Amino acid sequence: MTEETKIQAEETVEAAPQEEKAPKIKAVKAVKAKATEQETAPAAAEQAIEEEPAAVNQDAVEEPAAPVQPIEEVTAVIAEEVSQDSPAAIEEATEETTPAMADQGDLHIPAYKKGDTVKGKIVKIEDNQAFVDIGYKYDGIIPIREISNLHLENISEVLEIGQEVECKVSSLNDDKESLILSKRAVDSENVWEDLQARLDNKETFEAKVFEVVKGGLVIDLGVRGFVPASMVERHFVEDFSDYKGRTLKLKVKELDRENNKVILSQKDVLDEEYGMNKAKILSELSVNQEIDGTVQRLTPFGAFVDIGGIDGLVHVSEMSWSHIEKPSDVLKEGDKVRVKILKLDPATEKISLSLKATQAGPWEEVGNQFKIGDIVTGEVRRLVNFGAFIEIAPGVEGLVHISQISHRHIGTPHEVLKEGQSVSVKILDLNLKDKKVSLSIKETEDAPAPSERPERPDRQKSTAKVTLNNDNVSLTNQGLNVTLGDLFGDKFKHLK
Repeated sequence: MTEETKIQAEETVEAAPQEEKAPKIKAVKAVKAKATEQETAPAAAEQAIEEEPAAVNQDAVEEPAAPVQPIEEVTAVIAEEVSQDSPAAIEEATEETTPAMADQGDLHIPAYKKGDTVKGKIVKIEDNQAFVDIGYKYDGIIPIREISNLHLENISEVLEIGQEVECKVSSLNDDKESLILSKRAVDSENVWEDLQARLDNKETFEAKVFEVVKGGLVIDLGVRGFVPASMVERHFVEDFSDYKGRTLKLKVKELDRENNKVILSQKDVLDEEYGMNKAKILSELSVNQEIDGTVQRLTPFGAFVDIGGIDGLVHVSEMSWSHIEKPSDVLKEGDKVRVKILKLDPATEKISLSLKATQAGPWEEVGNQFKIGDIVTGEVRRLVNFGAFIEIAPGVEGLVHISQISHRHIGTPHEVLKEGQSVSVKILDLNLKDKKVSLSIKETEDAPAPSERPERPDRQKSTAKVTLNNDNVSLTNQGLNVTLGDLFGDKFKHLK
């Protein structure tokens, strides 16, 4: 069928009645088929003769073929019959369509090609792929590797049935009814511009934690976002295992598209909120006020407690009435506590808190529990150069002066005592007002008996020899009762 004939048939059936459309369209198609058969018949015959010349009957060759009706005449007859048909009917009969589209009978199905961006709805989810209805002849498929830039174990972690998604056509094969889509390709194209805008505008946005890794948290933004551990909270967090799936308030901290690097921070958002609320909160607090709080972080010297958006410090000495070595002995992060405000400085925004001030003090019962002269058992808590502090009740310590430790002289308390040792003490003085107790260890013990001094040995008698000039005089202890006259005799006679 020549192109001229086809055009002629199309032009002559434009006015055919609509109700006769179906049979007449079939006739047009028959004409096309007949024309095609006539055009190809000579060539087919020649090919048959060349391939099997021996099988050709001479008589059959010489016998005149049946006259072929000119295509123009057939076209004219059919054109007259369908002269009232609409242009749409002619187009349906003459234009070529894909088998799939012809089977559906829907001329409004869009035509897609590789690289097109499409929108659709998730209609089915399997372990490693998701099916998407994009209004095409068949559903598209998003393989698990094309859903996110991050590694996924389960598609249902990020997609759900009924969710609308935007994808890019990765491949299209109508013969195999295969339409492969990529969600991450679209996400990657759009996300960098969005992130740059958020960075420029210092915008706060929310996102879920996709994964907990060493050193921080991973956020799926279409690209891999990372929140370092130091940028998650205003306080130190030791274990992030329960953060997976949490929704965080984030700001873009740093962008590096070339290296595919996105650094995020929740701490910046919390610091900003903290600064805005601090002045208001301080104005509502007062000294001696008791308030509930949450332990945020522990340090060697105390604990920081959140009392409604602002942190105060509970020094280690204000945690318990009894002596403690470190804050972790009585508190842990996340504990709900009742504290009392000891000091409040709006200028420096510092708040001093006390945990033990909200609890009944041990000194309140000391007056009923002890009296002067009692002998009680206590534990050595601390040793100092001048004595030892003994705990005689939880939170009640008394001092044993070094002079009251032992009956014998000692240089330091360490010579006879050690921390943790249990000892008996006698209450020498009880000062409830100043919360002081004077104790003695040696008065609980009997004084040792004085040791007898050994007798001094008798002095041996000795002989003294005195030499006076030329006279030798030998004297003993028994002869010491001589007089000077006896000794000197007439030595002084010349003086008379």
